[in-house]
Amino acid sequence: MAISAPDMASTLDNAFRLTRRRLVPFLLLMYILSFLDRANIGFAKQAFQADAGISDAAYALGAGLFFLTYAAFEVPSNLIMHRVGARIWMARIMVTWGLVSGAMMFATGEMSFYGLRLLLGVAEAGFFPGVILYLTYWFPARSRGQIMGLFYFGAPLAFIFGSPLSGLLLDLDGMGGLHGWQWMFLIEGLLASVVGVWAFFYLDDKPTDARWLPPAEKQVLSAAIAQEDQSKAAQGHAGFAAVLANPRVLHFVAIYFLIQMSVYGVIFYLPTQVGALLGKKVGLEVGLVTAIPWLCALVAAFALPRLADREGNHRALAALTLTVSGLGIAVSAGSGPVMALVALCFAAAGFIAVQPLFWTFPTGYLGGVAAAGGIALINALGALGGFVAPNIKAWADRSFGSPQAGLYLLACTTLVGAALILALRRGTPTATAPLPSQS
Repeated sequence: MAISAPDMASTLDNAFRLTRRRLVPFLLLMYILSFLDRANIGFAKQAFQADAGISDAAYALGAGLFFLTYAAFEVPSNLIMHRVGARIWMARIMVTWGLVSGAMMFATGEMSFYGLRLLLGVAEAGFFPGVILYLTYWFPARSRGQIMGLFYFGAPLAFIFGSPLSGLLLDLDGMGGLHGWQWMFLIEGLLASVVGVWAFFYLDDKPTDARWLPPAEKQVLSAAIAQEDQSKAAQGHAGFAAVLANPRVLHFVAIYFLIQMSVYGVIFYLPTQVGALLGKKVGLEVGLVTAIPWLCALVAAFALPRLADREGNHRALAALTLTVSGLGIAVSAGSGPVMALVALCFAAAGFIAVQPLFWTFPTGYLGGVAAAGGIALINALGALGGFVAPNIKAWADRSFGSPQAGLYLLACTTLVGAALILALRRGTPTATAPLPSQS
């Protein structure tokens, strides 16, 4: 039976509510564990280096090596997910990365550290672009900015709850004959594997597979997604071959690369930076204080995508947000403890909140196989910023003989990223803008 236009709008809104309630909390849990297992090496830094005899340069290299294999396997992983479905593939990713992350407890020196970080990149490759692609299967562009903003709660929540947890586990040093950092890797890794098994039974690949959606909601939601995909295909943005030669996609890559430099240049060193500000070793107390900037990031990730969707000003707001982040990084490098902590709050809020704003650009531009491969390509090459950041920070600190030099350099690269966002053509699609013609 045909559905009238007013009823269709109401049914579609109800479908959004049901889908958001069903999927977003679980995807958020997955992202929290992903971010925690990726960044908990920052909490282990001091104790792990001392026990394994690893230098600052070796730590920086090992922390960044994750992103090399992560980047290498992103595109094939996302193409496989597009073919076999999210339920099977996301479960596989989570189980394997949890096991590898837990195996970090066996790292005894530089080579084992490097090897496990490389394996972790292989295991986790495809998770984040897979979720971004998965959201395009369920949410049309007009609501995707807000949904991505909710998904990005995962990063600050990983530190709001994960920072005290990691600090508490580090304080278990000596229990059962294990170091605190070994307990941290073991428990947090196993949590990811357990949730991965749960994902296999919980997720559905597409709206047509969702038994929890009423038939009318399933019909209108599937139709809305199909109509959007057809529009992208008609504009020539649905084939993967076109993505590789598209200069706008390369522009997206450059922006995301610089964003990730700011993210991981801060994250891998934030616990030790806060510990130095407080004059304490990294443990529960430092973990609690480290959670403060992520509370600010949580507020920003909630408010800014909604503001951008409502006002239709994603480009300008994203550039301003990243500018504030860069200035925050710079101020944190040369200020007293209180001012530095406030500046880190602005930095964290900026580089977390800018990311859901950024993803409205490529997801509004690419569809079909191009979305599967293009999103993975942007994330893969952009994620190499996570490899460059700790190494360039270590180089700058060493070359200029100052522990602040690397942060100043990262602040400058963050501001360049803001300029590149402003340089995006005004016709670049967002969650509220129409698709352009192929140029």
